[in-house]
Amino acid sequence: MQDFDATSLALPGIRQLQPYQAGKPIEEVERELGIQNIVKLASNENPLGVSALVREALTNKISSLARYPDANGFYLKQALADKFAIQMNQITLGNGSNDVLELLARTYVTSEHEVIFAQHAFVVYPLVTKAIGATPVAVPAKDYGHDLDAMLAAITAKTRMIFVANPNNPTGTFLTKDELEAFIAKVPAHVLVVLDEAYYEYVPERDRAPSFAWIEQYPNLVVTRTFSKAYGLAGLRAGYAVSHPNVADLMNRIRQPFNMNELALTAALAALQDDEFIQRSVQMNAEGMAQITTFCDAHGLNYIPSHGNFVTIEVGANAGEIYQQLMQQGVIVRPIAGYELPNHLRVSIGLPEENAKFCAAMETLL
Repeated sequence: MQDFDATSLALPGIRQLQPYQAGKPIEEVERELGIQNIVKLASNENPLGVSALVREALTNKISSLARYPDANGFYLKQALADKFAIQMNQITLGNGSNDVLELLARTYVTSEHEVIFAQHAFVVYPLVTKAIGATPVAVPAKDYGHDLDAMLAAITAKTRMIFVANPNNPTGTFLTKDELEAFIAKVPAHVLVVLDEAYYEYVPERDRAPSFAWIEQYPNLVVTRTFSKAYGLAGLRAGYAVSHPNVADLMNRIRQPFNMNELALTAALAALQDDEFIQRSVQMNAEGMAQITTFCDAHGLNYIPSHGNFVTIEVGANAGEIYQQLMQQGVIVRPIAGYELPNHLRVSIGLPEENAKFCAAMETLL
């Protein structure tokens, strides 16, 4: 039998990747440590779960799961178009917003191109860039967030795409609508700006950018959003991109058939109808954020002011050890050394009692 070297046969961009590290599941910690009543504050999930409308819609859909879903997601696209005053042909549906981020890169970026993103930005940006064999350009952060002037200065003839997360994960930093539009207006036409608004619903309405409306003036702008955060559908994977119709057409040519399953389509459609659930989720998040940051202030812990449903806290050079000790006490948070923040932990906002358990556990370690 001939020697088979799977690694040497793989694409160079794939060989250098490290797999995405998700937040530890509760079940894994239960298996490893043999403890119960675990609180997971690691993955920016909605602690309220899903709305009653979603639960009812999913229950009614069970009997039809032997059928393939609508490959075009007509009714979800129609609902998105009606809610946000956009056209259905501007929408690309994805298996979570990660899916559409990858679709964008596969549609427009080759190994001859460069992709710009900020230091401390979402790890999927360099991951999809390297997987394609393109050159990642990480621009040093400014106050833990995007340095837009430096990102503009980094553009070359080879630049094909810029990722901007607003609010940013994992730092929670935020760019104003004026800052964003001034930046987008200066980006040359050969570069696509991908505005990742995964945490859009947590931003106060007065501060939200009219990003969908900007697309008419800036056709190289693509906006991505998700149902995984405020809508509480992280386990079903539902996201979408809004773009110029020509961009959406090209993305849909390579989108996998049925990339959103029947339950995801059903749940997302129902979730869009429940504004009261979103309001309740946002209110609980604001109260939980105050609960955790008040604890940090009282104990002299520095944190990055956040506009998402999480807060990143500076705990010192032994952050990895504190992460492990918190797990021993039944609290899962997120170490972010991989984001070049080795002294920080990211803590998702949970229910009041979950936040209290985190605070109590931290107090024993300080």
